Amino acid sequence: MRYSALTQRIAGDGAAAWQIHDRALQLREQGVDVLLLSIGDPDFDTPAPIVQAAIASLLAGDTHYPEVRGSRGLRNSIARQHRQRSGQAVDVDHVIVMPGAQCAVYSVAQCLLDPGDEVIVAEPMYVTYEGVIGACGAKVVPVPVRPENGFRVDPLDVAACITPKTRAILLNSPNNPSGASLSLKIWQELASLCIRHDLWLISDEVYSDLLYEGEHISPASLPGMGERTATINSLSKSHAMSGWRVGWVIGPKTMADHLEHLSLCMLFGIPEFIQNAAQLALDENLPEVALMREEYRQRRDLVCTSLNQCPGIRAIRPDGGMFVMADVRQTGLTAQRFAERLLEGYGVSVLAGEAFGPSAAGHIRIGLVVDQVQLADACRRIALCATDLLEARRA
Repeated sequence: MRYSALTQRIAGDGAAAWQIHDRALQLREQGVDVLLLSIGDPDFDTPAPIVQAAIASLLAGDTHYPEVRGSRGLRNSIARQHRQRSGQAVDVDHVIVMPGAQCAVYSVAQCLLDPGDEVIVAEPMYVTYEGVIGACGAKVVPVPVRPENGFRVDPLDVAACITPKTRAILLNSPNNPSGASLSLKIWQELASLCIRHDLWLISDEVYSDLLYEGEHISPASLPGMGERTATINSLSKSHAMSGWRVGWVIGPKTMADHLEHLSLCMLFGIPEFIQNAAQLALDENLPEVALMREEYRQRRDLVCTSLNQCPGIRAIRPDGGMFVMADVRQTGLTAQRFAERLLEGYGVSVLAGEAFGPSAAGHIRIGLVVDQVQLADACRRIALCATDLLEARRA
């Protein structure tokens, strides 16, 4: 039987990136001791007050069809938080709630892009971006970034990629996989490009609450950018709510209207009891959130300090996020071969940088998703793998 061309556009290297993670899960099921650092799923429990809010909402009978756009209370909380953090003047009519940031990115792309459009994306990029843009029949135009520049995008490189077909720029700051964040100066230069060439900006800010160095900038707050920016965020990382599937888009009111129509066709909103819990997460100053952020920072420092003492490995210190990129090229293996050897021989599961684009070739992505004791053990195993490879090369 024949399938649509869409099935080919949403497959590819990004979808294949998880094969090593799947192999790690298989080994675990067989009883092998594997430290799973290949997926960005927080290892913390969702803070108890959020869980209790969901339970109370369920017991109150909040199990019926929700508002497609998201409850007014939750959207108001999202808009308030965004105003406080960015200074951008938005209200509930600028906000639509989605089941996670992944769905938000997909929905925004569907409402902005037509077949043949080009979208400039800093590379290395999150593995689903290519499939999301391909689903629209649009084309990813990657802008390579350099490890020696901390994986930060250069606006001059972006400018060189703009053509008459360019419709949007998609950027993720702090970035997954690199953890690089963009400064105000870089954002101002990128905003100037968007305005000059009449481009949309899709700003994926899911790691904005996990920034350890510098200040997070929401580009929609810059002059002339509010009407051309879709700001995407979620509670998955900041509040350890990855499985709750709560995300949102903040954009022009007309964009929110279009996204509501798409949600009506595809989603019909997210459960009201989850929305009520999400509202509490945003409204309450939960100490657990700050503690999780500090723990991630300490884990980052542990990994960078440990691996930078190891011959053959160079960790690149990220500004934020929950990953560390490490250069393994001195070992003589590609990142994919190193990751495979590390998993099969030393019991540590990481992703190869090539999965995120050629700019990350020779690097592995290490997830900060286990406690510090296990992370220290993982670093020891990574160092042992590198040392064994170096000794084999000298033999």
